[in-house]
Amino acid sequence: MDTARKNEQSSEIPAICRSCEARHGGICGVLSPDQLKKLNRYTKQYSYESGNELLSAGEEAHRYSNILRGVVKLSKLLADGRQQIVGLQFAPDFMGRLFREESDVIADAATDVTLCTFPRNVIEELVRESPELEHKLHEQALKELDEAREWMLTLGRKTAGEKVASFLYLIAANVDPELADHDGPIRFELPLKRSDIADFLGLTIETVSRQITKLRKAGVIQIENNRTVIVPDLERLEAACETDR
Repeated sequence: MDTARKNEQSSEIPAICRSCEARHGGICGVLSPDQLKKLNRYTKQYSYESGNELLSAGEEAHRYSNILRGVVKLSKLLADGRQQIVGLQFAPDFMGRLFREESDVIADAATDVTLCTFPRNVIEELVRESPELEHKLHEQALKELDEAREWMLTLGRKTAGEKVASFLYLIAANVDPELADHDGPIRFELPLKRSDIADFLGLTIETVSRQITKLRKAGVIQIENNRTVIVPDLERLEAACETDR
């Protein structure tokens, strides 16, 4: 496609979509300008502070969302009130289960979060008319399945140090959608309290703190203000996920 045609297509894309970084890596990246215009007519953006509930278990799903920024925590609730974190979602993930009428998880803002939301019926109509969108959503579902299998391995077989390193790597690897082009240190705020990290990993708070200190002393990570983590070398952190140090 020549430059003139590309510029012409770009001008047809709604302004709010042109400036959206999540569009390029998320589901909207496969939509045509006409489909983006259709979706844009129903789209609304919302911002939520950390700790706010975005979706409750059993709630009827009227809308789906793209995560534009921030981290979303997914939890399951048992009948006796016990709650377990079962996953994290990052920009530009699609939030919601396609063609399911009710949510089976609780979604909370683990950090300050911005969502781009659209009616369920509109996105499901676009899925029916766009094989590319259906493929993209299928691709994300398979990615989540792969991540769930990897996390089963982490919880079932890895040591405490490897579990903590794997959690930190999960966050670091999702800080920047263009991470492959990121050459400098990676900096992020821990999206979970240490008690939540402990529950997520099946460890005690004391063990999580000890392993974070161990990684810091080994120079794998740096800590600022107790919540800010700096990863000087992502490959070294990745190595710590499979070699207890």
